[in-house]
Amino acid sequence: MGGFSAQDLTAIFVMQGFAGLSFFSVLLLMALGLAIIYGQMRVINMAHGEFMVIGAYATYLLTSALRHLPGGLDVSVFLAIPVAFLAAFVVGYFIEWLLIRHLYHRPLDTLLATWGLALIMQQGFRSAFGAREVSVPVPDWLRGSYRPTMMIDIPLNGLAIMLLTVLVTVAVWWFLYRSRWGLRVRCTTANREMSGAVGINTKRVDRMTFAIGCGIAGIAGAAFTTISSTGPTSGSLYIVDTFLVVVFGGAGSLVGTIASAFSIAQAQSIMEFFMGGSMAKVLTLLTVIGILLLRPEGLVASKVRR
Repeated sequence: MGGFSAQDLTAIFVMQGFAGLSFFSVLLLMALGLAIIYGQMRVINMAHGEFMVIGAYATYLLTSALRHLPGGLDVSVFLAIPVAFLAAFVVGYFIEWLLIRHLYHRPLDTLLATWGLALIMQQGFRSAFGAREVSVPVPDWLRGSYRPTMMIDIPLNGLAIMLLTVLVTVAVWWFLYRSRWGLRVRCTTANREMSGAVGINTKRVDRMTFAIGCGIAGIAGAAFTTISSTGPTSGSLYIVDTFLVVVFGGAGSLVGTIASAFSIAQAQSIMEFFMGGSMAKVLTLLTVIGILLLRPEGLVASKVRR
């Protein structure tokens, strides 16, 4: 294969596979939030990537404020997660009250309105932080890499992101399937009228669900700052892949979202090495379209009574 030895190919697949896991981690964090918003509420939120950017800029501001304090940079890593979640949650709560609540059951209007919202938010980021990308310094204990062999180099920040992704995924699972609030969300999704009849405040459920989905995107933004710089349009680079993950995995399915994010991230990462980023995205998209033609409900169909 291209003149590579078996040892070279092994190292390439391991390195690209781990790069795919880093991409998978950020993509899954984004997709978890969108799976809640789109899968549970059927709201097409084209501004979801901008909520990731809110979390990234919140992390940047927090780190800038604490980096000059003794041990501040180390502490900021742990504070950034709740701060990024809270920042995106508050903005999402306000956006649902101001805009989204008027557009339920109108998917095309929701798509156009949130696309316009994304452009407004991008300009807001550009006015507040400038057009240049900003970087967040990484603490010393997240720098460097783990080297199981001389040819394989695994960054420590990637391992930290994967650990964060596992924790958030477990938290989302508990929220949806073990908490009373998750029960209200699933009841509202299954039958809104009946849920209202038994005393569930469906409007409050919608608002909190949308805000929580945005908050999870904010956590993705905090994770994103450890592997890349942040700019006003950084979120738009992930929104197509995120929607692709949610639709391909099966709207409303947590297991399908995880499986879809993993397969798409790994396929793109490995193919990028051999044929370039653009061709890798094209082949991945064509493969997903082919599978969706055979299985329109996605990898895992959610069982919802309509």
